[in-house]
Amino acid sequence: MKHHTHTCVAYIAARLITKKRSASIYDFSRGKYVNMDGAIENGTVQIYDYNQKCYISGSYLGARCNLYHYGNSAHISLSINQNQFTGYDYGSSQHFQGSVNGSSVVLYDCGQFFNFQI
Repeated sequence: MKHHTHTCVAYIAARLITKKRSASIYDFSRGKYVNMDGAIENGTVQIYDYNQKCYISGSYLGARCNLYHYGNSAHISLSINQNQFTGYDYGSSQHFQGSVNGSSVVLYDCGQFFNFQI
């Protein structure tokens, strides 16, 4: 999965799990804040990534989320189970998983861990 996609997934998963709004997410591997914002409500996800200049949008029903990353032109599936998440990025044909603990997000993809703070 592309690194900016990691950041989007971590941001959306954290928003869904914590139910808190945030205008950015800190990416420890890049050492910077990535500005994102948008609505996650009424079964709809509509997030704008200001760094990539694109939307990530879709729908969620219960614990399942079906997203489309307009910058990558690819679908992403995301499932939430309490503070854990799993999914599949169709753009890279890769599975991923992670967890949210308070404001910390850890994402595991392709044998590597990526850390974020929302």
